[in-house]
Amino acid sequence: MTTAEKTPVDFWFDPLCPWAWMTSRWMLEVEKVRPVEVHWHVMSLAVLNEPKVDELPEQYRELLGPKGWRPVRVVVAAQQKYGDEVVGKLYTALGTRFHNRGEGPTLEAIVGALEDAGLPPELIDYADQDTYDAEVRASHKEGIEKVGQDVGTPVIAVPGADGEQVAFFGPVVTPAPKGEAAARLWDGTLLVASTPGFYEIKRSRTAGPIFD
Repeated sequence: MTTAEKTPVDFWFDPLCPWAWMTSRWMLEVEKVRPVEVHWHVMSLAVLNEPKVDELPEQYRELLGPKGWRPVRVVVAAQQKYGDEVVGKLYTALGTRFHNRGEGPTLEAIVGALEDAGLPPELIDYADQDTYDAEVRASHKEGIEKVGQDVGTPVIAVPGADGEQVAFFGPVVTPAPKGEAAARLWDGTLLVASTPGFYEIKRSRTAGPIFD
């Protein structure tokens, strides 16, 4: 099957978010069992929470401060210099270190992820620079405007029946389904997301992210 025959799927993520990481691993499984091609984009929990940062618990304020900008800045710098195709690869490298290995979003983990993705470690210089902050904000805005300000990451957008994009937050799932289970969840998600007037299905989480 050629790329032109595959359904384009746009996926917005912040590398900090373990739930977006779970969803992204499911999305890679979906690519194996359904004719889709994922295009990866940055969004920023730091940007999303700017209007209410003073209301957040202290641990989240620290995470979504200057430290929270570092991963997305580095991803966007890599994208600007080496093209869109490096975004998914770098996200996988970052998420593996941040979440699966438990290293967290440290500068050392980001440098290691750059090397894992075959990118120059010198890109870490952009972690604390605002060189591409306008591009980070523009990418974030593109994704969040498709679903509204009252959600987080991930945001997924697919072509609807009329050709216009249908976007949704989630699905939030743990562990990430594999094989035919991943396909069933994808089919069901598309079904409800493309239903006119549908907005939300939700239940309380009773388990944390299971990284496997």
